[in-house]
Amino acid sequence: MTKYTLLIGSLEKYFGRRLVFQGVNASWESGFVYGIAGSNGSGKSTLVKIIANLISSDRGKIIHKENDKTISSEQLHNFLGFLSPYLFLYDEFSAEENLIHFSNIRGIKFNKQLFDELMNKVNLFDRRSDLVRGYSSGMKQRLRFVFALLHQPRLIIFDEPTSNLDSEGKEAVYKIIDEQRKTNLLIIASNDESDLNVCNEILNIEDYKK
Repeated sequence: MTKYTLLIGSLEKYFGRRLVFQGVNASWESGFVYGIAGSNGSGKSTLVKIIANLISSDRGKIIHKENDKTISSEQLHNFLGFLSPYLFLYDEFSAEENLIHFSNIRGIKFNKQLFDELMNKVNLFDRRSDLVRGYSSGMKQRLRFVFALLHQPRLIIFDEPTSNLDSEGKEAVYKIIDEQRKTNLLIIASNDESDLNVCNEILNIEDYKK
């Protein structure tokens, strides 16, 4: 089985003079779910954005490896699936058109079979041809899971994954997490206790502010 490893070394981040966190160290690997906990505004999203190479740290390093081979920052997007409530969706497109468009941006062939399977898992299959502008906030959040998983990534980052979801939506999400954890490395940034309960290990960002 392919092994994915994430190494975080002495990570430090400031916004102006305000310390967000310092001295963050971790070694995470596929087959597990890792939680990043903390209050609102504590830096959870900042940390996952650094891990995803969306923003830079002030000090420290992030190393991604597949089978002990280091993945370059230019190639990371091929291995990474990212979900957050702020992920942009095109309201004037249908769900399927959105995912076709995002597949084209990634330079990969749209996987219609996997799209249908994932839409069924998030209980949106019957709405796959509807314009996204007609989706509720919870439906849009579930569609973002399809976006994150359609290219079959090895590292999956869920930032506030159950935001705007009802109990049925949360149940669908936790089933997906349970499936994906078998072969991939999952990171969940959340202050929701039910989200953190599915994690094997939790890093509390509040511990890295001194």
